[in-house]
Amino acid sequence: MVPRPSRPTVQDVARRAGVGVGTVSRVLNDLPNVAEATKRRVQAAIDELGYRRNSAASALRRGAGITIGLLVDDLADPFYSLVHRAVEDAALENDWALLALSTAGDGERARRQIAGLASRGVDGLLVMLPEGSREADVLHGVEAGTAVVYLDRPPVSTDADTVLADNRAGARLGVEHLIARGHRRIGCLADRAGIWTSRERVEGYREALRAAGIRPDDALVHSRVGPHAEAGAVIERMLRLPDPPTALFTANNRVTAAALRALAADRIRLDIVGFDDLELADLLDPPLTVVEQDAERLGATAALRLQQRLAGDRGPATHDVVVPRLLVRTP
Repeated sequence: MVPRPSRPTVQDVARRAGVGVGTVSRVLNDLPNVAEATKRRVQAAIDELGYRRNSAASALRRGAGITIGLLVDDLADPFYSLVHRAVEDAALENDWALLALSTAGDGERARRQIAGLASRGVDGLLVMLPEGSREADVLHGVEAGTAVVYLDRPPVSTDADTVLADNRAGARLGVEHLIARGHRRIGCLADRAGIWTSRERVEGYREALRAAGIRPDDALVHSRVGPHAEAGAVIERMLRLPDPPTALFTANNRVTAAALRALAADRIRLDIVGFDDLELADLLDPPLTVVEQDAERLGATAALRLQQRLAGDRGPATHDVVVPRLLVRTP
């Protein structure tokens, strides 16, 4: 039996035209940000190869066939899972395919994942840059014209669309609450100092103290707090100080959980305000007051900006800020 010739693919068209798969996708979907000369080259390759889209795809309304990528630290983290859900809702509404990946905070892993997404011709990207990573390195190989929105952390050297939480303002809210409850010695437990959000929250903590006339004490500020044993050791060192803390500000949900476990193990009670909510936080004794980020709004705002770019918006970069709120549960 004579083998049936294989049907030309988008990849075949891209190779013939000397462009990436994403460019072919944009031409097929009549999307902007493709030079006229490139369009003509892609169309010539389509004609030469006899490429035809399948009838079901051709019947879809404009917007169908678009693929976007979402890159965050950890999809298992409750905060990022809410961001993912909001982006997924937007993808369903717009008939986009969504590819979501976790970087584990590793720049090389992020670069390889972005390269994989680019090879599949993604039309847009929502990117959380890993700690210490530059966007030029992570997005190396992404075609010019691909819509990119930076989420949760700003790019290092590019004026680009960003959607960020106001981390400083949120931290100030939490520490101001502790000060209003009479605390003046407030410990701060944070994530790695190299993470932009962590630095912003620690600075917000310091700003709240200074505004209240309290001099920040470096002995009460600890970064890279993670597992239970580490949190316990840090808290133990602070409690041995001549003037120990009477309260704690914990700068993300993982650090808060580690601090709560350490305090419970040693049967120590300290007033705590955490940045980011925890599941069952209202059932703790006492209930936990938190600075609550609107993760779904963060994801939805980023997805909307990406949608505008994919629809042809070529205006200047926008910088959206989502302001956290204080959720008071402490009696």
